[in-house]
Amino acid sequence: MRLAGAAFVAALALGGERARADQQLDPALREVVTHAIAEAQCFTDQYDSAVWYTLMEPRLRPIVKNESERLEILKQVYCETHRTGEARLPPGLVMALIAIESRFDRWAVSATGAVGLMQVMPFWPEKLGMRRYELVRVAPNVRMGCAILRYYLGHEHDDVRKALARYNGSPGKRDYPDRVLTAWRRWSGADDLGFPATATAR
Repeated sequence: MRLAGAAFVAALALGGERARADQQLDPALREVVTHAIAEAQCFTDQYDSAVWYTLMEPRLRPIVKNESERLEILKQVYCETHRTGEARLPPGLVMALIAIESRFDRWAVSATGAVGLMQVMPFWPEKLGMRRYELVRVAPNVRMGCAILRYYLGHEHDDVRKALARYNGSPGKRDYPDRVLTAWRRWSGADDLGFPATATAR
């Protein structure tokens, strides 16, 4: 599903308007993502973040070889899932989503033009006064992807399967949610405990 090298530039040039109508186009979602970008700074508990790095860094090391990029991914996922004033996201779920969407490749581009770690559609930067190349940067991609996932979880009353299907643009289908939930078992940690029972794979 991913394109590499020069194909990345070509895919960006084509734009992201070929996405399914349900995928990332809800007008209310734009406000959510705009807010996430505006409130970029996040604050975390030092002890909890240390536990997070200790648990997750060895798991991510075989996949993301570059240490600085690996630590940046872990930092941004932790911060965005613990954003002050927002509904908490299970960080392991976000890691699982990234694993399925891009296998932690920030240069990944899908057949529909979605870009980066969380496969965000490239019309978002233009709507937010940003540049498309920012989607291959860890922080803005994770920030927008988490905002979109949080929005769909709220819309689906914390039914993770339905929210994941909407994120993927495949409502009513089980394949994509099943794959993410299976991956969640690998990436789950202490911070994932206590999320609503609808989050469990079943």
